[in-house]
Amino acid sequence: MVDNPLVLGGREFRSRLIVGTGKYPSNDVMREAIEASYAEIVTVAVRRVSLPGSGTSILDYLDTRRYTLLPNTAGCYTADEAIRTAYLAREAGLGELVKLEVIGDERTLFPDVAGLLEATRTLAREGFIVLPYTNDDPVVARRLQDAGAAAVMPLGAPIGSGLGIRNPYNIRIILETITMPVIVDAGVGTASDAAYAMELGSDGVLMNTAIAGAKDPVSMATAMRFGVEAGRLAFKAGRIPKKLYATASSPIEGIPSWAP
Repeated sequence: MVDNPLVLGGREFRSRLIVGTGKYPSNDVMREAIEASYAEIVTVAVRRVSLPGSGTSILDYLDTRRYTLLPNTAGCYTADEAIRTAYLAREAGLGELVKLEVIGDERTLFPDVAGLLEATRTLAREGFIVLPYTNDDPVVARRLQDAGAAAVMPLGAPIGSGLGIRNPYNIRIILETITMPVIVDAGVGTASDAAYAMELGSDGVLMNTAIAGAKDPVSMATAMRFGVEAGRLAFKAGRIPKKLYATASSPIEGIPSWAP
């Protein structure tokens, strides 16, 4: 089955799995897990990237010719802070692609919608390719699209919770509401969660803790790769409708009445 590539900011990607770089036992394990995931996009927290000449950086363990870096504004609690962080990433040579986070609550890490919309408008106007992390609200998703986002990244569940997709119906409504890519971000715990996100019709899945926090991150990265691929293939294939009662796998219509 031929599939179209994932397109973000005019660039095409074959892998629909995006992985992070935090929380790994070591940078070497991180590098091996990312390789096993077959991801083409790797997200990095701007605050973990050292400027040239200032010491060891997370980028020292990534082949920047092989991966597209997606800097994120993790840890930002206001629109102004997120905007400044995005500018810093661009000045550090990380490009215009940015995962925008504006956190509204320290305990749940849910996004600040007002700040997110403000920062999206500003950064899109300044030439950034903005991928905002948001809640699973279809109205907010539409407003982010109108604000100039290149994709929306609704949470499946709270960041790092591993709860899986808590509200698949909202994800489906978002997919029907907007015309840009929808990438489920946060909450994935295992490969079946990733497959389910893709079976809903999502264009991609972003994860970090589910891989980095696993007992064997490299094996989990491989599982996540297959989960995303299987879910995408199942979505493209078209599942059978759900029914309340049984339908025989071997129909009896047309079989002579005398047949045993």
